Amino acid sequence: MMEQREASPDAVMTRIGQAIMLLHGGDREEARNRFAVIWSEIGADGDALHRCTLAHYMADTQDDPADELDWDLRALTAADGLSDERVAEHQDALAVRAFYPSLHLNLAADYLKLRCPDAARTHLHRARAAAEALPDSGYGTGVRTAIERLELRMRQP
Repeated sequence: MMEQREASPDAVMTRIGQAIMLLHGGDREEARNRFAVIWSEIGADGDALHRCTLAHYMADTQDDPADELDWDLRALTAADGLSDERVAEHQDALAVRAFYPSLHLNLAADYLKLRCPDAARTHLHRARAAAEALPDSGYGTGVRTAIERLELRMRQP
């Protein structure tokens, strides 16, 4: 019988989650302010899970597409430093490879906003290729649907 290990509380992830709730509630400015404070505390070389999660959502608070791209690139860089073991310590854990479809999808959308269609196509292709790692869940379905929507949008003249 496998021993069940309970996820340990992670105060930083809790704070990030609170800022995410503000973002989803429509308060982008307050979410951005809180993410900025947390980022200054954890730094660019802090825990990769914290950096990946925070940067992924911080991108969504940006008004300038170039700033959004910068944060999404930070999220991708942090994901590259993650291990499945570190991700499994968090209660809502996915495999690290399940992060990549969403990260590449966001980068594709950023590059499209910045009128860099070749870079957008490259990241959309990477998102599609990585989508096989997505779980059969609401999250997986949502990301797959978003990939399809962006593919359709990019086919439009």
